[in-house]
Amino acid sequence: MEDEVRQACIRYVADLFASEDEILADLRREMLEKDFPRIHVTAEEGRLLQVLLRSIGASKVVELGTLGGYSAIWMGRALPADGRLVTVEREGSRAELARAYVARAGLSDRVVIVVGEAKQVLEQLGDAGPYDAVFIDADKENYPSYLSWCGENVRRGGLVIADNAFRSGRVLDSASDDPGVRGIREFNRRLAGDSRYTSIVVPTRDGLAIAVVN
Repeated sequence: MEDEVRQACIRYVADLFASEDEILADLRREMLEKDFPRIHVTAEEGRLLQVLLRSIGASKVVELGTLGGYSAIWMGRALPADGRLVTVEREGSRAELARAYVARAGLSDRVVIVVGEAKQVLEQLGDAGPYDAVFIDADKENYPSYLSWCGENVRRGGLVIADNAFRSGRVLDSASDDPGVRGIREFNRRLAGDSRYTSIVVPTRDGLAIAVVN
């Protein structure tokens, strides 16, 4: 498919299935104004996360990498009234913005934002499991260790989802010494080769790895 046609198809899907409301659009603009990294999921990826969570009846979810809360709002809206999303962000200023928009979206009762390093926070979350799904979108070099945690804390039939599975195409470079690229490559290798998962990478903007726990 020609790139121009592909982009048109992506816009078609976004407009038809995943149009932003005012809250999400305002959040995206404010993240841009505050010079946040442009690494949040797209609207159509947010909708895909909703579909995945709804498909398994998820009510207990963990997200690693909140940024401004864009993906947290998409996922929070997919949870039942008594559901809970714990989302982890290491930067306090980003978490502050996320809290404001989560509140504006009316999701403060089901989205909890924790400030800290993901690896340390996960040590505290294990006792509250098992979880229905984990969405990984944090520091790429630690993706393999996050997968190890998921293997112990996500229920059978649950989901492990990870953004940036392509790392902007850099996963194709087997000689790369970039820690993030190496982390993603190892994560993908383990996910594909572990019989505990049925997995695939969906070719979204930067690749979304999706695995069902067998």
